[in-house]
Amino acid sequence: MTNEELHTPRPQDGRPSPPRRGGGGWTGKLALVFSLLALAISCVVLYLTVFHKEPEPEYITYRDQQLLVVEGLDKNTYDPEAFTTDSQGRIQYEKDGQQAALGIDVSVYQGEIDWQAVAGSGIDFAMIRVGYRGYSQGTLQMDERFQANMEGALEAGLDVGVYFFSQATTVAEAEEEADFVLEAIRSYPIRYPVVFDWEYITTGQARTEGMDGQGITQCAAAFCELVSVAGYTPMVYFNQDMGYLVYDLKSLDSSLFWLAEYDSKPDFYYDFDMWQYTHTGTVPGIEGSVDLNLAFRDFPVSS
Repeated sequence: MTNEELHTPRPQDGRPSPPRRGGGGWTGKLALVFSLLALAISCVVLYLTVFHKEPEPEYITYRDQQLLVVEGLDKNTYDPEAFTTDSQGRIQYEKDGQQAALGIDVSVYQGEIDWQAVAGSGIDFAMIRVGYRGYSQGTLQMDERFQANMEGALEAGLDVGVYFFSQATTVAEAEEEADFVLEAIRSYPIRYPVVFDWEYITTGQARTEGMDGQGITQCAAAFCELVSVAGYTPMVYFNQDMGYLVYDLKSLDSSLFWLAEYDSKPDFYYDFDMWQYTHTGTVPGIEGSVDLNLAFRDFPVSS
């Protein structure tokens, strides 16, 4: 065999030799992919920075104060144009064929009531005070006309709910108040809510002096929790000052709200289910003034 033959390539059965793999091929492709990915991320960040800025915080004005809107709390969606006043001076609300129910809330201060006359005047429901906690000594007291008012309203065919005037200073006291109410109403068919009504006392020496919003909110939540467990509809009563400046409404969002705002239409920012629109109403069967209310929803019969 000659030297020339030694260096002659040996045939490979007619198949071409496979191409060589370059050492930097995949490295280059990966670098390109990462570069494109980085460019895409930069574009997204730039887009979000320019076109999708975080929304500005929303504020409402109340008594010359700027209050941050509570996120996640339903807003008042009642149509201002749907509020009207009838020939008796009573405010009505009708929207999409649905009319709000008209009601009163009463206590011993209304004296003896002719409930048949009340029902005959077009009143649909009554919120009746069960009792109260004394603001100086802190003892629980039954409203002197609770039983007569409950029986009279029911016999006249009105739907009824109840409220308790609270001066609780602790969760334990609020739970004691709830137990007091539940015991008092257990033999009555309650359709409307069972209401926690805590108010500041501005005259005399009140044992609740110095109570802050957090403490009052905790009391309301404890009362409403026991009411709910017992099968009734819990509700918290407040005016605009309490609603905006005292209560943490987000913590009470599992309960319904009863707003006191004396006007021809409510402008409270957040949602509510009942509206007390005057404390100087007149109703046949009641001597003197009485609170008038609208209920914007149906309430189930309590279990």
